[in-house]
Amino acid sequence: MPFLIAILGVLGAAALWWYRMKAMNEAAREVADVVGRVQGNIRRKKLRKQAALSPLTAIDDSVVAAATLITAIVAEHGPVLPPREAAIRDVISQIAENPKKTDEAVVYAKWAASQVDDTTIVIDKLAPFLRERLDPHERDDLLRMLNRVAQGGGQSLRIADQRMLRLRQKLGFEVN
Repeated sequence: MPFLIAILGVLGAAALWWYRMKAMNEAAREVADVVGRVQGNIRRKKLRKQAALSPLTAIDDSVVAAATLITAIVAEHGPVLPPREAAIRDVISQIAENPKKTDEAVVYAKWAASQVDDTTIVIDKLAPFLRERLDPHERDDLLRMLNRVAQGGGQSLRIADQRMLRLRQKLGFEVN
């Protein structure tokens, strides 16, 4: 009889430990799933950010960069309608070598601006690019071009002071 009680005790202890190990295994799997989901979310966010920047990193021409910058800032107030696009096309044609270059710059600018959700990213990425390639007079012309587009195209737009301040700062102008 004591032998039978000892066997039952060992079997009971083994069953208890088996159940505890099974529960710990399930808990470890749940933790691993949560960690995997968090890592996946971080990876997806990083990829989304890279994808958002890719239209901007592909820009290697100051005319296209200027058109994209102007279009993104203007598109912040709503879709770029034909009158506003005509104003963009007009200011870009003054700095482009030919009409084909103007069309190319405006089309790419509209597409790139629609791909990037945050105008701040566009300013942060393109303004330093333009600062390197333009002299101070040309950078000042860029700001005047932006104001002409904002005033043209039918209804006048008011560009947020913080956008203009950030743009002026990134272009290398002294900001008070």
